[in-house]
Amino acid sequence: MPIDLNPKDAQLASQQLHSLVEALSLILLGKEDAIKLAVCCLLARGHLLLEDQPGVGKTLLSQALAQSLGLQFRRVQFTSDLLPADILGASIYDREAGRFAFHPGPVFTQVLLADEINRTTPKTQSALLEAMEESSVTCDGVSHALPVPFFVIATQNPSHQIGTFMLPESQLDRFLMRLALGIPDRSAERMILRGADRREMLRAMKPVMAWTEFDALQQMARQIHVSGPLLDYVQNLLAASRGSLQGLSPRGGIALLAAAKAWALIAGRIMVLPEDVQAVAVAVMGHRISGGSSHAELLVEEVPIP
Repeated sequence: MPIDLNPKDAQLASQQLHSLVEALSLILLGKEDAIKLAVCCLLARGHLLLEDQPGVGKTLLSQALAQSLGLQFRRVQFTSDLLPADILGASIYDREAGRFAFHPGPVFTQVLLADEINRTTPKTQSALLEAMEESSVTCDGVSHALPVPFFVIATQNPSHQIGTFMLPESQLDRFLMRLALGIPDRSAERMILRGADRREMLRAMKPVMAWTEFDALQQMARQIHVSGPLLDYVQNLLAASRGSLQGLSPRGGIALLAAAKAWALIAGRIMVLPEDVQAVAVAVMGHRISGGSSHAELLVEEVPIP
């Protein structure tokens, strides 16, 4: 098998990742499945879109993810009057120096929370495209590299709410996954109502692992083996999705495979199984195809495993 990863390494990595999920689950109760997918998204080096109604913990999860890995975190509240320069930065004339100097915007951070991203105009939404794809910002013809690592975690409210602008397909495709947190079940909600303040718990939260450790886990995820029959299965899913008006592009297929590799590592395996693809398929495919998550779920059910 042409990989350097061995089963023992994968098991140790799985233990580290489950410790991370458990720490986050203490902050956001009753959402372990969504937390596991969020960790999987970052492990696969992807940006994350959280879509749900206000008050279910989207911002809390974003901050907890950054804090658990000891990463620099900044939040931008997206509003209808927000301008691209408010995010990216701008060149301002320095009289003493006699030249324009670039002043970095809040995008120059390791984890950027784009809060309620669909409440701003498409022009401002698109300002993040280069940053998300190239990890750099261009101003006045000069490219400025963003910090390493760089993740965007965006939240958006349901599109039927007043004052929202739908994200275009090109913007949605930059997000590896789209997740919905939903309302916690009754027992979890009871614990939230009776327990400690989640914000206070977040402020007291210590990093679970250093970024260098997580970066090593990302490298391991890339080494997860993918067999020929598994690639056949992924291609069958891609082909089935293209029977609709908008199907998965090859880039969407790459995203699906990267997420499946990360999920396999979380499970402690050194190769991707069909259930790894199925576990991440709806989160990866739902915002990329016509019919959304319900169509993605149908594809997972209908496409046979070779």
